[in-house]
Amino acid sequence: MIKPFLISLLGFSSMAQAAVPLQNFFAASQFKQAEISPSGRYLALRIGNDKLRDGMVVLDSETGAPVGGTRLDGLDVGQIRWVNDNRLVHTVVDHSLGPGDMRFAPGLYAIDRDGKNRRQLVQQAAYMSSTGTQITHRIEPWNTYLMSDLGAQDSESLYLLRPVWDEDSYALLRMDLIQLNTSTGLSRFVARPAAPSDWMLDQKGQPSVMVSEKDGQETVHYRDPANGEWRELARFKSYGDGGDITPAGFIDDKRMLVRARLKGDKAALHVLDLASGKVDPEPLVSLGDFDFSGGMVYSNKRLLGVHYVGDARGTIWFDANMKAVQAEVDKKLPGLINIITPPVAPEVPWVLVASYSDRQPETYSLFNSKTNALKVIGISHPDIKPAEMGNQELVKIKARDGLDLPAWLTLPAKGGKQSPLVVVIHGGPYMRGTEWGWSPESQFLASRGYAVLEPEFRGSTGYGNGLFKAGMKQWGLAMQDDIADSVKWAVAQGYADPRRVCLLGGSYGGYSTLMGLVRDPELYRCGVAYAAVTDIPLLLDNGMSWATDLPDDYRKFGVPVLLGDVKADAERFNATSPLKQAARIKRPLLLAHGSDDRRVPREHFGKMRSALEASHADVEYIEYAGEGHGWSTTEHRLDFWSRVEKFLDKHIGAGAKTE
Repeated sequence: MIKPFLISLLGFSSMAQAAVPLQNFFAASQFKQAEISPSGRYLALRIGNDKLRDGMVVLDSETGAPVGGTRLDGLDVGQIRWVNDNRLVHTVVDHSLGPGDMRFAPGLYAIDRDGKNRRQLVQQAAYMSSTGTQITHRIEPWNTYLMSDLGAQDSESLYLLRPVWDEDSYALLRMDLIQLNTSTGLSRFVARPAAPSDWMLDQKGQPSVMVSEKDGQETVHYRDPANGEWRELARFKSYGDGGDITPAGFIDDKRMLVRARLKGDKAALHVLDLASGKVDPEPLVSLGDFDFSGGMVYSNKRLLGVHYVGDARGTIWFDANMKAVQAEVDKKLPGLINIITPPVAPEVPWVLVASYSDRQPETYSLFNSKTNALKVIGISHPDIKPAEMGNQELVKIKARDGLDLPAWLTLPAKGGKQSPLVVVIHGGPYMRGTEWGWSPESQFLASRGYAVLEPEFRGSTGYGNGLFKAGMKQWGLAMQDDIADSVKWAVAQGYADPRRVCLLGGSYGGYSTLMGLVRDPELYRCGVAYAAVTDIPLLLDNGMSWATDLPDDYRKFGVPVLLGDVKADAERFNATSPLKQAARIKRPLLLAHGSDDRRVPREHFGKMRSALEASHADVEYIEYAGEGHGWSTTEHRLDFWSRVEKFLDKHIGAGAKTE
């Protein structure tokens, strides 16, 4: 069997972690990535734990026997990718360090599947020149990265992205595309008609779409495979409303797939005729209550299906054989979402299966489409027992102005009414918060007896344009009302004890937590805010001396539409600033930040702390040295969530005093 081999390789047993439940949720996952080779004959896995560095092992799909791999001294193997059936590439990272302590980029290394012929392709050392180093062969600069598209996987080469930033403002100037030979190290730039901001490969693995952005306008360019010439397909406002299309994939050389909102409120997947540039108004794929989001599944250079995200992840298969494979896998693994990835150039009948549910962490398997044999490879969190996890449900809440708000409700495994409630507020805020599946944060809280509510408040994406647009310029206003209305709904439904409600969130979620304590102190007993925005003008001003990664185009064209104007809306920004309203926070608060956070610079934490100390607020402060926008090391994750556990228990737990 494959699974016992891998657990032996990791050098521990599940019994070792059973005594420390917190680690079961927040320790590093053991199986982090699985990639099937182009032929399907091999499977590459990225595995490790908190005691053993992440490494890569390559297995024979038929026998489960290891045929190669690699493990590094003092570093973890990062993302892995097949170049062809014999050769792979991988990045590197150091999971023992926070971003502020890291002095290297992800780099890139190539290696044969048997562990031989290793070659460094991209520099690790960030901000360093190769001049004067011991490098003896051609190597790409550190700002060269893997792209999300897999590529053809049928040669020695692959395509890589190279962002170029302004040296003073750190604004992104362009995103170049590089074709790199992984055996010789030779590379070339892909020619383009403008400064690119994004790229997409076609079903053959060749660069066919380039997106450029300038002066608030976004342009989609297409490279004709017949003559190699670029031409403009579409142009629209980057932060406008309507008319925009997002390239998503290809059916063939004549038809592209695009994400567009042509009918009604939701974006769908449409077919674009490459000769005429016209989009078929009838969608190929629409998802009912959700905007289309997903990726194409190619094999033998043709489109087999589409992986998508609705309430949960799923697949629409256009290929009859893959429909039958899906049905058989679902029969063998009932009650789970089973995402199947076929090889890009199959020579054997093995496909990769990733399975999960709201109570079951992700599990990797191999399925044989001829014999119907299913072999479990490994589980990301083997110490999690599904029976001890809570059920997650997507609910609908009516906001005070009549807007329908989606929200995710996770209840303790034993259920119950009138539970203490933790409202988890997602970051962004202009993004989708979550989806149906196992979450270490919400399940950890549910395991401690809390009901967990995760509102998709206005401004959230993925649920239609109406919900998104309703959040424009509503930080601290209607967006905040949505959080309060969600709490009132949970109380009215009998899920929550109104005397024991706490807010918890990071980034924008941290901002909303602070504003909740400012605006509606009667609803909340406490708050946990981390990496929190504390003042919008401060964020847009780079947090004094700290640099952020907000692009200039976003500042010029996105901010006025989504947030407002710093001068014209100064009064509103003051009224909705946790920093300027800090004296109104009277409830207990846990406030945490990373010292090297670039997205929400530490200045937010420092100024907020001073303001809260001046008003003698009841606050526990935590600053994690070297951390960025969130907690990257297991040590810091365990420390933070152990503090959260104690904080919640004190203020809304079973023994907490209620008013």
